[in-house]
Amino acid sequence: MAYETKLQYIAQQGIEKAEENDFFLRSLKQHEGAELDRIVHEINTKVSAAIDCTSCGNCCKTLIVNITPEEIKDLAVVMNMPETELREKHIEESQQGACYINSIPCHFLEDKKCGIYQHRFRECRDFPHLHKTGFRERLLGTLLHYGSCPIIYNVIEEMKHKLNFIE
Repeated sequence: MAYETKLQYIAQQGIEKAEENDFFLRSLKQHEGAELDRIVHEINTKVSAAIDCTSCGNCCKTLIVNITPEEIKDLAVVMNMPETELREKHIEESQQGACYINSIPCHFLEDKKCGIYQHRFRECRDFPHLHKTGFRERLLGTLLHYGSCPIIYNVIEEMKHKLNFIE
């Protein structure tokens, strides 16, 4: 099956289908969480295998990436840079101590590809989080990226079809 990967089209669909997606979100409350997880995992396995996210990089252009202190230490070693310098150049820290990349797009994005791909942060490795359990609880957050992530777009559209969703 061919999946949609044109970012401009997906962005337009995100706008046009906002109301439909809201109805879809509400309709999923009637489905059991474990069953939704099974469906999402099944569809995500097919879609993720067919779409090379490393040829897109759109998430790296649009997401705020949270990182752990351990990941900062590891990256400093990989980049052969003192941790303090890495933090000054690339990391922001909230008053509550949460750390995140201080630039959108990400500093490490190089021509649609991650310049630190083998050492990327857990949040980057896990995006779009469709392999995890608890999909129904994360659906609102997932739909925020519907118009920017080809994998999310195609998984949601296939879910609508599989669940016979009709607006």
